[in-house]
Amino acid sequence: MNGYRSPWLDEDMEFLAETAAKFVAAEVVPHFDRFDQQRRPDRDLWYQAGALGLLCCSIPTRYGGGGGTIAHDLIVFTEHARAGDTGFGTGNAVHSGVVAHYLLAYGTEEQKRRWLPRMASGQMVGAIAMTEPGAGSDLKSITTRAVRDGDRYLVSGTKTFISNGSSADLVIVVVKTDPAAEAKGISLVVVETADAVGLTRGRVLDKLGMHGQDTAELFFDDVSVPVHHRLGAEGTGFAMLSEQLRQERLIIGVTAVGAMERALVETLAYVKERRAFGRSLFDLQHVRFELAECATLVHAGRVFVDGAIARHLRGDLDAATASMAKWWLSDLQNQVVDRCLQLFGGYGYMREYLISRLYVDARAQKIYGGPNEIMKELIARSL
Repeated sequence: MNGYRSPWLDEDMEFLAETAAKFVAAEVVPHFDRFDQQRRPDRDLWYQAGALGLLCCSIPTRYGGGGGTIAHDLIVFTEHARAGDTGFGTGNAVHSGVVAHYLLAYGTEEQKRRWLPRMASGQMVGAIAMTEPGAGSDLKSITTRAVRDGDRYLVSGTKTFISNGSSADLVIVVVKTDPAAEAKGISLVVVETADAVGLTRGRVLDKLGMHGQDTAELFFDDVSVPVHHRLGAEGTGFAMLSEQLRQERLIIGVTAVGAMERALVETLAYVKERRAFGRSLFDLQHVRFELAECATLVHAGRVFVDGAIARHLRGDLDAATASMAKWWLSDLQNQVVDRCLQLFGGYGYMREYLISRLYVDARAQKIYGGPNEIMKELIARSL
C-alpha cells in the first residue's frame, strides 16, 4: 500500500504467495458459508493444498515437504488471513506450522519418515492436544495420564479446544507420565487416530466466531499408544512446548497483520464508493484521519512482525519478543478491525460483508496460543 516490501521476501516466496492466494480465492472463499454450517472445511482441501505444495512448506524435501524455511509457511498463512480464511487457514497453521515442527524437531528418523510425508501430502491431518477443561495456560496442571504398560502407554483424560480435532489423523497429546513431578513429569505422545481404540471425538464446538474452523473435544479412555510413539525422552515435554510456543505465537502475530491489511483494503474500497451528504465517505476529514491512523498502525505492525520473522529465521527470536508479537499484534488486530467496521456503518454488522467476519474472528486471537495477559507476564519476567 505504501511501497513497503518485507525485507525477507524473495521471488520464490512471492510466487508461493500468488499460488496460495489463488488457491484460497478459488477453493476456500466461495465455500465460507458451507464450511461455517458444517463447522469444518472439506477434507479434500487438504489433498488439494498438499498437491500444490501449500502444506509443510518448511519441512525438508527428504520428508516430503517443500524444503523451504518457516518463512515459506508464513507466506501461506498470511494469504489465508488476508482472505479472511480462519477455517482451513487456522487448521493449516496448526498442521504445518506447529504439529509438523514438533515432529521435525523432536522425532526420531523413523517417526519423521512415518508421519511427515503423509502430512505434507494432506493424507494425514495433524493436531496438538494441550488444553483441558480444567487446565488452559497452566500446562503443569494437566490431568491426562499416560501410564506405562510394557511397550505401550495407556492414555486417559480429556482435551478441549483442539484445532483440527474432529478430522485429525495424528494428534500430539500432552500427558503426565509422572504426576508427582509437575513440569518434569510432562511428556508428548503421538496418537494415530485410525486405530486408537478408546479415543472418542466430542462435538465440534459452537464458537462465537471462526465457525469454519474444526475445533473439538477429545476423550481418551485407556488409549493404547506404543512407547516408540513418544517424542523425545519421558519428562521433556514441557521444555519442548516452551520452545515451540515461540513459533506458534509468531504465527498468530503474522496472521493478525494479514487480517489487518485486508481490513484496511476492504474499508478503503468501501468508503471511496459509499456516498453521504453528497460526497464519498472518504472525502470526510474524520474518515480520512481514521484511515490514516489505521494505515499507520498496520504498517507499524507489519514492520514489527517482519523484524520478528527475520530474527526467527536467524534462530535468535527469544520468548519475550515472541510474546510481544502475539499480544500486541492480536490486540492491534482487534482495534484496527473494530475501527474499520465502524466506517461501514450498519453494513459492517452484516455477515455478507467480509469486515464482519474479520471482526468476529479476530477475538480468539487474543486468547489462544496463550492469553495476552499471560504474554505480558512472560515479557515482564524478562525485564
